[in-house]
This record gives sequence, structure tokens and C-alpha cells, in this order.
Amino acid sequence: MGTLSVDPFSRSFKGLIVWCIWLSLIQSSLATSHKTGHHFYKWEVEYMYWSPDGVENIVMGIDGKFPGPTIRARAGDTVHVQLTNKLSTEGVVIHWHGIRQKGTPWADGTAAISQCVINPGDTFDYRFTVDRAGTYFYHGHYGMQRSAGLYGALIVDLAEGEKEPFHYDGEFDLLLSDWWHKSVHHQEVGLSSQPMRWIDEPQTLLINGRGQYGCSLAAHYSKSPLSQCNITGHEQWAPYILHVDPNKTYRIRIASSTSLASLNLAIGNHKMMVVEADGNYLQPFETNDLDIYSGESYSVLLKTSQDSSQNYWISLGVRGRKPKTPQALTILNYKTNSASKLPISPPPVTPRWDDYAHSKAFSNKIKALDHKSIPKPPPTYHRRIALLNTQNMMNGYTKWSINNVSLSLPATPYLGSIRFGLKNAFDQTKPPEDFPGDYDVMKRPVNSNTNTGNGVYMLGYHSTVDVILQNANTLAENNSEIHPWHLHGHDFWVLGYGEKKFTKADEEKFNLKDPPYRNTAVIFPYGWTALRFVADNPGAWAFHCHIEPHLHMGMGVIFAEGVEHIAKIPKEALSCGLTGKRFMTGSHLG
Repeated sequence: MGTLSVDPFSRSFKGLIVWCIWLSLIQSSLATSHKTGHHFYKWEVEYMYWSPDGVENIVMGIDGKFPGPTIRARAGDTVHVQLTNKLSTEGVVIHWHGIRQKGTPWADGTAAISQCVINPGDTFDYRFTVDRAGTYFYHGHYGMQRSAGLYGALIVDLAEGEKEPFHYDGEFDLLLSDWWHKSVHHQEVGLSSQPMRWIDEPQTLLINGRGQYGCSLAAHYSKSPLSQCNITGHEQWAPYILHVDPNKTYRIRIASSTSLASLNLAIGNHKMMVVEADGNYLQPFETNDLDIYSGESYSVLLKTSQDSSQNYWISLGVRGRKPKTPQALTILNYKTNSASKLPISPPPVTPRWDDYAHSKAFSNKIKALDHKSIPKPPPTYHRRIALLNTQNMMNGYTKWSINNVSLSLPATPYLGSIRFGLKNAFDQTKPPEDFPGDYDVMKRPVNSNTNTGNGVYMLGYHSTVDVILQNANTLAENNSEIHPWHLHGHDFWVLGYGEKKFTKADEEKFNLKDPPYRNTAVIFPYGWTALRFVADNPGAWAFHCHIEPHLHMGMGVIFAEGVEHIAKIPKEALSCGLTGKRFMTGSHLG
């Protein structure tokens, strides 16, 4: 027998097999990594010149962009944002609105609550898991930096292999905001002046950071003296146009980061099917227009079934306040036409600003889809807290108050002071859980004076909490305002809305069958809204009106639960106040 020889080709072949196995292992590893991906962003926040509505101004942007970059991830992914403050004279934080921060309460991005502000020149690392698919956004949560333009979209897609309970062929993201020509600092100083100097209504409404001031896209339909906008499409303020194919279904994700305005959106000749709110599925319902309050988000389905030889208006108008701000407009462009072809019909007109029956009818249609991702509310509660929203005076200054306490944040973040038992860091007096039974919500407050405070509602860990948000008359006669309230770290069930003052008998109206599961809910003028949530997320959490001037003037409270279970708090989160002085020894606290 001859000897067995191995030729070079055979050795190469074996090497090729080994290489292929190695490559397949890498691909498998990458696929696994994609299923639970990691998204890293290195951002710089700075002021810059921009023209959101055709008038050059100073905006707060990220990496030279306004609005900030869109974050897109899958449910279960980790998002890591390394944020550097390039503002030369002020601190900054970013709140990831709607992300519950389970296990990472220090990443919630709330100054003096979950973390210290990021000082000029400093960098802070936000690391957190986006645990649920949905439509979200992010924004500044220090001072009034949202009003300065610090916001962007955050979209979480389903985990790989999961399916939506509805079909669509394409998608658009619309981030809605309001814009003033006076600076945010002008507004802040005015709110804190004696007497208060109100900046008045916004000059412009923006769609994806774009609006038009001093001219109109639909001037030829208008009786106003505004001229037709002369736009090439390359301007920073050129409208964001939705380009669609005929006979398709599109998902439009809509989020409101407004500082003040409540909004209504409509699309000419088209109905919308509402399917998601604040990251949770809804029983689908059809509507001609959609009310959206600051802090809310929705997904709607749009069928492009109209005459494809035409384009159609998308209009955005103010609700709940006498509108001094013109409607914002853009175009739904059927690709069979030029995008510059104007619609043949006038734009949809926003419902009258004070048509609250319209708004309530819309809100009452919002019900949870019977879906595995949405839990059912507990049938009873362990604790009920009633929060009376009033406008008051304090030593000549105008304030907003909750149960006659106007929130004034402390120097040491609550997360650190509660975790380490620093009793002198904030007011240890328990804040009031109710208001006088004889208080007349239909009249101006008899006692218009308020107090400041920064006490905390300490909640039993895993307890069920009901909150009754009660609206009332302001300091002006016959006036009550809309307040959209946002809860950090949790979603809640909206059990119901009602007129005038809440009574025990109103519990019979609660919807325990299919209440919507949300993070933001509106209180209508002179009315109440009932919420229920489970205090199952260790941390210190803000609960506040999402209208930025209202929070700035004290309209918020602090909830805390299970803080003793928190460990390994990054030292950068608590490097100020009493925690900064006493606990800066290791890389983490606790």
C-alpha cells in the first residue's frame, strides 16, 4: 500500500471549513446581539442659530441638529447616550419620556429628583433598557429647556419575531411643538417676576421642528393679510411633507413635546384609525381629527384611498386656549403629483378652542386593547391621594399649587437623599393627601395664598395607588385651564373623567374593564380625572403637569417607593448637594 498524503488543496479545504464554522458562530453571535442590541450615541448639547419658522433665532440643539437626532431601537435593547454639556452658562439633563427606567432610576433625567444637573463641560452617561415597543420622545427636564428646543423622537420597535396587531406598509414620525421668538430665559424671568409678566401665546406651531411665520402655505384660501410662503424646499423651515403611494396603509406616529399648547391634528379628506397611545395598544377607532396634549403620543393608521391626482392638507391647531397662534400646515403628497402642487380644498379647521365636548368625546373613545402586553387594573386600591390643582399667590408672586403646596425642588436629588436617609435634604413633613371638603372648585380660591414645599409622597412598595386629579377655578373669574399630567417611572390606568368636584359616588363610573394604560392624562376645566397605578418601580419619580410654565411655577409632586432596593447608583448622578459632600468615595453609591 502506498502512503497517504495530504495535498495543499485538502489542507485549504479543511481551513475553509473551519473558517466557515467560525464565521457562522460570529453571525449567530451578531444575530443574538441584534435581538438584544446596544445603541451608543455620543451627543453634545449646545445653543445654535436656527430658523424653525423662517425667523432666525437661538435654539438648543444636539450635535448641530434641531430637533435632536431620532433614537430607534427594539424592545429589550439597551440605549447608551453619552451626553456632554456644551452650554457655557447652564446645566442640562434629558428625560426619556415614557421609558419606565426599571432598574435604572438615576437615568430618568430629572434634575434634583433622579440626578444632579450636568454642569457646563461635564459628561453624563445615560444607560437604560427600552423594555416596550411604542412611540416616545425625549426632552430637557431642567428649567424650561424643552421650550428652548431640547427634544427629539424616540421610537421603539417590537422585539424581533413579534408582530403588531395591525398592518401597515410605511411609517412617518411627527413630533409636534410650539415656538416663541423671545428666549426661554425671557419667559423664565417673566414667570418669576412680581407681578408675573406672561410671554403670551407661541408665535408658531412646529411639525418636526418646522413651521412658517409671517406667511401661509394656504394664503390663497385665507382672508388674512398673510402672503403665500415662498419656499424652495431647502430652507430649515420648509414643511415636512408626507410622501405616500396610493392605496396603501401608513402608520403615523405622533408625539407632542409642546411647552404650552394643546393641539388638534386633522388630514383633509382622510380619516385616521387610532391604534396606540403612550406605547400601549388601543381598541382601534376611527376619527376625523385627533386631540393631543403635551406629553402624549399616538399612532394612527391612514389609508391613502382618496383621489391620487390631488394632494391634501395636514393641519395643526390650538385647543383649550384662545388661539393667537395660526394653524400649522403641511401636505400629504400622493407621489403621483408634485409635492409643490397645493390641495384644491381649504385646510381642515381646528374645532373651536373651547369645544370641550369634542375633546371629552375623543378621550372617552380611548380604551385598552385586550392584549397580552397590557395588564388589567387591580380591582381595589391601598391608598388614595386627591390632588387639587389651583393657581395662587405667594408674597405677590403667581404660583401653581397642589393641595396649596407649590413644589420647590431641593439642592440634593431625592433619589440620593432618600436612599441614604439624609433627613435634612428635603421637607420631612408629609404632603397633604386631600383638600378641604367644602372647597368650591367652581370659584376663585377664597384664600389665594400658597406655601412652597418639597415633601415626598412615600408609597408602599408594590401597593396600588389611586390618584384623583381635581381641577378648579384659577385666580381669574370663570376660568379653569387644561392640565395634562405625566407620571415618571410608571404607566397608569385612566379609570375615568368627570365634571365638577369628585365624590365617592363617582367611583361607580370607573372603567375597570378596559381602561387605557398611559403615562400622561388630561384634566379638563372644572373636572376630575381618576388614575390607578402599582408602585412597583424603586425610585423617586416626578408626577407633574406637562405644561412647562405650570411645572416651573410649582405644579407637581414627588412619589417614591422601594428606594431601599436600589444599588450601584453612578456617582456622577449624585455629585451635588449633600450626597456630593458625603458619599463620593467609590464609583457607585450603595
